[in-house]
Amino acid sequence: MSFTPLLLATRFARAAACLLLTAAFGSAMAQEALIRKNLAERVPDLPKIDEVSKTPMPGLFEVRYNGVELLYTDAEGNFLIQGNLLDTRSRANLTEQRIDKLTAIAFNDLPFKDAFTLVKGNGKRKMAVFEDPNCGYCKRFERDLAKVDNVTVHVFLYPILSRDSLDKSRAIWCAKNRAKTFTDWMVNDIAPPAASCDTAAIDRNLEFGRRNRINGTPAIVFADGSRVPGAISAEQIEKRLAEAKP
Repeated sequence: MSFTPLLLATRFARAAACLLLTAAFGSAMAQEALIRKNLAERVPDLPKIDEVSKTPMPGLFEVRYNGVELLYTDAEGNFLIQGNLLDTRSRANLTEQRIDKLTAIAFNDLPFKDAFTLVKGNGKRKMAVFEDPNCGYCKRFERDLAKVDNVTVHVFLYPILSRDSLDKSRAIWCAKNRAKTFTDWMVNDIAPPAASCDTAAIDRNLEFGRRNRINGTPAIVFADGSRVPGAISAEQIEKRLAEAKP
């Protein structure tokens, strides 16, 4: 069988590319192993590392642990940096963007059967929120949310602050009109009347939150899966709703 110069050159180029990719992969693996080794030896209190990856900044590597916790280090693990990595050209907070990606929850995977809904206007836009009825930031968020129209809000009761939070959550869940009882308490300070029913949904919410690292309230999930920890203003809610495309 004869080979034309062009065919030989093409095959040589492919083989060379494969060798380069293999070498690069091997080098990356060796570098990750070195960083893991040095940090484990020098920072014994550091939890188990989940992942080491390059960042857009030359020579800087991301060290991810505890699922979503981030540190930065050099190529040999000689230094550790804790804080935000900012791109001055785009003015983007790369650390924040990375955490948003790591903590995203697929909106359609939320257990909606364990929530109740607040519908405002045409309800076309969608969002979900995990809230503790005794959370002051949640109450502030609800007051700001009252200024937002044309949205459906799925509310997951998430009592993590106190026993009274659990009692109030159960009373709200067992109310004839959950949405009104919840809003009366969060916005108007009208305590929910005592009521009893099957409240297993609240237990499932707490378990779901633990699995998905929902450590505070309010925890907001938008239709694109992006997640915001903490209260945001009506203007910020509007902005996130406009950006969130499922």
